Amino acid sequence: MTTPVRVTVFGENVHEHSSPVVAKIYPQGMHTCIADTLNQDAGLRAGTVTLQMPEHGLTQAVLDATDVLFWWGHAAHDQVQDAVVERIAARVLAGMGLVVLHSGHHAKIFKKLMGHTCDLHWREAGEKERLWITAPGHPIVAGISGGFFELEHEEMYGEPFGIPEPQETILVSWFQGGEVFRSGATWRRGAGKIFYFRPGHETYPTYHDANVQRILRNAAHWARPEGS
Repeated sequence: MTTPVRVTVFGENVHEHSSPVVAKIYPQGMHTCIADTLNQDAGLRAGTVTLQMPEHGLTQAVLDATDVLFWWGHAAHDQVQDAVVERIAARVLAGMGLVVLHSGHHAKIFKKLMGHTCDLHWREAGEKERLWITAPGHPIVAGISGGFFELEHEEMYGEPFGIPEPQETILVSWFQGGEVFRSGATWRRGAGKIFYFRPGHETYPTYHDANVQRILRNAAHWARPEGS
């Protein structure tokens, strides 16, 4: 029997306590919703940590027991301890996978591994987002039919996106305002694989969407250390 992929989901866990809208959509926190989604797959075993825990829950022992780290952050990037960022980066270089979600584009760990600003244009207007699959057959989009899927309401992110050229661009978004954005992209750093996935603004039920959930599960399998 294949050993389950060990996933740790980091959630900033700030908006859930400051916004009644977010608390209603994610009463147990976005991190718990994401972990529950991952745990629907018998091949994954996901747990959660939050910003408020000592060392944000990301001790060396926890990271050593993590195959793939998921990261959602937004309002408190500056509160993430630099020593923890260095610890995570070392694990990625050694082979741990990293999946960075939505506003995690400005997370210290993502900016460190990208070596770029990771800046972008944005507008929060509850617009429709259509995510086009630009790499059919890629394992991250396995099971997504029709060539695209839509989210009725999302925050707009627009190009230019201050990232190094991705190894693979898997998803490109179009928004009602006309903008486009590289919403699913991969890189390798050392022995580790990195996937950035754009959707996931806190005031919309994005992580309850079946297509988004499928991509999260696929990404966990794809990002696992090779040979594990």
